[in-house]
Amino acid sequence: MDGMIYTTGNEQDYHFKVLFKILSLLGYRWADKLNHLSYGMVDLPTGKMKSREGLVVDADELIQSMNKKAKSISESLGKINDLSASDQNKLFKQVSLAALKYHILKVDPKKSILFDPNESIDFNGNTGPFIQYTYARIQSILKRAKMLKIDFKGLNFDNVKKLSVNEKRIIDLILKHRNNLIKSAETYSPSILCNYVYDLSKTYNSFYQDEKIFDGKNNETTSFKIALSDMTSSVIRESLNTLGMDVVNKM
Repeated sequence: MDGMIYTTGNEQDYHFKVLFKILSLLGYRWADKLNHLSYGMVDLPTGKMKSREGLVVDADELIQSMNKKAKSISESLGKINDLSASDQNKLFKQVSLAALKYHILKVDPKKSILFDPNESIDFNGNTGPFIQYTYARIQSILKRAKMLKIDFKGLNFDNVKKLSVNEKRIIDLILKHRNNLIKSAETYSPSILCNYVYDLSKTYNSFYQDEKIFDGKNNETTSFKIALSDMTSSVIRESLNTLGMDVVNKM
């Protein structure tokens, strides 16, 4: 062992401060490589969780509840009717776990968290499902481009003369992906990567709403927009996978 990260609540801060000092005085060479990843408490909309009073949330029950919410929302949108029952169940699980994980990870570890199941699974706003939905939206664009036989893989970017404001913002964010990933790792703060991928998803959706991707002309402008969409989806997939979440092709 050359280091260790202890992940416990901030109520244990003093304990680990003393422990690490003792290990250092005892001469263990790895004592200065120990880190206490101190995090805030998770509260409910009804108040603070108190195990002695039975005011806690069982993880299995919470996941089942989130699963039902994901199923209800997905079915109401009516976009997954062509999926098999097993694929639908897999989708509900992926969406519900992303909602749960992202809602917790997007908050700085040192801050307390108010966990609201309804807010976490919203398909709009700073949530895991919103980012998954953005990825799924791009997959439908790539699928259509393939059907129309639009070549965007071999695009010569030097021929793209003019960029819109949204396109410039997306490119700027894509270029910042690596720095945000490194910073998130170095500071033991997944929230940096969470908020980065949310900003990218939000910016891409502005681009999607403001600009026409398919204009009926198979030209370099169309190819560039599809290529940029493809790059965006790759960064979203990489970011969510790093955070322990799955992307989905349809929602």
